[in-house]
Amino acid sequence: MERPAWAPPGIDISVPSVSRIYDYYLGGSHNFEVDRQAARRAMEFMPGLPKIMQANRAFMRRAVRYAVDQGVTQFLDIGSGIPTFGNVHEIARAASPEARVVYVDHDPVAVAHSRAVLTGDDHADIVAADLRKPQEILAAPEVGRLLDLGRPVALLLVAVLHFLEDADDPYAAVAGLRDALAPGSLLILTHASYEGIPLTEEVAAGTVGVYRDIRNPLVMRSGAEITRFFDGFELVEPGVVAMPNWKPDGADGSAAAAADGDPADSGAAEDPYAFSGFGGVGRKA
Repeated sequence: MERPAWAPPGIDISVPSVSRIYDYYLGGSHNFEVDRQAARRAMEFMPGLPKIMQANRAFMRRAVRYAVDQGVTQFLDIGSGIPTFGNVHEIARAASPEARVVYVDHDPVAVAHSRAVLTGDDHADIVAADLRKPQEILAAPEVGRLLDLGRPVALLLVAVLHFLEDADDPYAAVAGLRDALAPGSLLILTHASYEGIPLTEEVAAGTVGVYRDIRNPLVMRSGAEITRFFDGFELVEPGVVAMPNWKPDGADGSAAAAADGDPADSGAAEDPYAFSGFGGVGRKA
């Protein structure tokens, strides 16, 4: 297996990674054949996976613009993945040039490419850390340098919590982060669910099995279970909903996601798969 020149030293290119699979779904180029094989196997059961990921990205961008509109210009994006066009710092700075962003991921490829993208950027950085250890994230020097936790922060947990099993106690991880945030902070969250998928649960479970086989279990939680992550936050209208239904373009006065110039956003909400899973935003009182 030929090793791409961009692959960081020490990366085992024979082992699939969820962040690189996600990159493949979005049409990115920073993935290996083993990632593409896993993605294609998952798509045999759920062919609309790319549309779900596009809806996820479009939701994230609307939520970031909403945060800036609410006066929040500090962002902590955990599980940020491999940089693609229209990242959090790009969307935030289009609305507020002074926006500060700290990305967090535990995938070495995602970290390496984020560092390359952010070289020379004084208002954004990347931390190599795991959501399962929130205190390590909060104690990271990059967080201390860029974010003032005494002021509101937008915490992004976008398409990451469904990779934490119940044994990882994901609710405690979110609570640990919540308790470190100032009043007025926002939680921006998306999560996979069997609810809304235009397939039977038995068929959709085939995709879950693919992720289990690559040792990255995908935990499909109900809408009620996902809403529990917002304990301690006041939900922003319209609450926890299918991602295209959260303040669709124009509902919050923001520009359309397609205006960012990313073709991956185009038409995502028109596909029934885009309404799979949930997204929401909460505000800490």
